[in-house]
Amino acid sequence: MKIENIAFTHLDIPFTAHANKHLKYWLPHWRIVELCTVTLTGGVKGYGETIPNYTWSKVPEDVYDRTLGRRAAEMMWEDSLGAGVQMALFDAVGKALGVPVHALLGTKIRDWCPISWWNMDMPPEGWEEECRQAVAAGYTSAKLKARPWFDLSAAVKAVQDAVPSGFHLDLDYNGTLANAANAIPHLTKMETFEEIAMIETPIPQNDVAGNRQIRARTSKPIAMHYGNPPAMTTMKEDVADGFVLCAGATRLSRHAAVCDEANKPFWLQLVGTGITTAWAAHQGAVLPQAKWPAITCMNIWESQLLKADHEIRGGFYPVPTRAGLGVTIDRDAVKRYTVDYAWADPPRHLYEYLRQSGERTRYTCSKQDLHHVYPKDAQPISEPGSTLRVVEDDESESFASLWKQASKDTARTGT
Repeated sequence: MKIENIAFTHLDIPFTAHANKHLKYWLPHWRIVELCTVTLTGGVKGYGETIPNYTWSKVPEDVYDRTLGRRAAEMMWEDSLGAGVQMALFDAVGKALGVPVHALLGTKIRDWCPISWWNMDMPPEGWEEECRQAVAAGYTSAKLKARPWFDLSAAVKAVQDAVPSGFHLDLDYNGTLANAANAIPHLTKMETFEEIAMIETPIPQNDVAGNRQIRARTSKPIAMHYGNPPAMTTMKEDVADGFVLCAGATRLSRHAAVCDEANKPFWLQLVGTGITTAWAAHQGAVLPQAKWPAITCMNIWESQLLKADHEIRGGFYPVPTRAGLGVTIDRDAVKRYTVDYAWADPPRHLYEYLRQSGERTRYTCSKQDLHHVYPKDAQPISEPGSTLRVVEDDESESFASLWKQASKDTARTGT
C-alpha cells in the first residue's frame, strides 16, 4: 500500500447564521477548510482535513517529496505531514485493511465519546441562543469564550433560561483575567453557578505561582493546554486538574500516556467539520483519560461535509464502526464550497466597550489583540452591566470619525 497521489481542495464553508454574527469579525479565516485526498496504489482513497489557519500542524511544502511512493503505513504516524494528510493516511490504511481507524490507534475502551458545543464570547442573549441550539442538537455542555469585557454573571443567568437541569458550561478565559488578584474574586463569584463545570486558562499559563493560588482558592476544576508550563511542572506544582490536548497522532498518544499515569482527564481539541470530528471519536475511543467533552467546533459550520451528520445523544456521539474514518464525504457539498483562495478577511470594524456608568472605550485592534490590550489597559473584570459591541464600517463619515479618534487614543496610550 504505497502512496500514489495526494490532492488538496480548498473550501469556504459558511458559518451558521447565528455563529456568523460574531465569528465573522474574529475568525472568518476559519471558514477555510483544506480537504486532503490520499490515493494508494490499487485505488483506495482516504480523506482528511486541515483548518489551515488554525490546526496544530499545517501541510508542509515538501509533502509530495516526502510521501509519494512511500508505504502509507510507514508514514501515517508522522505528525509533521499535517493534520489533513495524517488523517487521510489513517483513513486510507484502515479502508485497505478493512478496519476502523481506532483499531490502528489502540484498544477501544468506549463506544460513545463525550463532545461539547463551542463558540466565542458574546453578550448574554448570544450565549442564550447558542446554548438553546446546543440543547436542540443533543449536547449537554458548551465550551464558551469567557471575556472580562462582558457581564458574565448576566450571561450565565441568560443561559439558565434556555437549558435544562444538568447542562454545563466550560468557560475559557484564554488568560484574559491577567493575574490571580483579578481571577480569584471573579471565579469565586462565578463558581456559585451550578451550570459552570470547569475553567480553562484563567490567567497566562506560565504564571505558575498565580495559577497555584487560583486552584487552591477556587472549587471548579482548572484545565490547561498541555505543555505550557511543561507537563512535569504542572504536575509537580499541582496547578491544573486536567488538560487540553491538541496534537497529531504520535504526540497525542505520548501526552495521553502521561495523563493516564497521572490520572489527569483531558479533552481533545481537534478542530474541524464532521471529518475531523470522526477522527476525534477514534482517538477518544482508545485514550482512557479522554473523559472531558471533546471540542471539534463542528457546530459553527453550516455543513459537516458528510452524507450523514454525526448523531449527538445526551452529550455523546458514537465511534464509527466502518473501515477507515467510517464516514462518507458529501461530494456535492465539496463541489458547492470549493474556492481558489485560502484566507478570508473580516469586515473593517472597531470594538466599543460600554460600562453601566456610561463610560466607553473604543478599540481598533483585532479581537485577538484585544485579549492582551484590554488587561493592559487595566479595565474592569466582568463589571455588572458592561458589554462589548461591534461597530462595523458602513463607509459613513460617522464611522470614519470614530475610527480616527479611536486610533488617536490607541496611539496615545500605546495600546
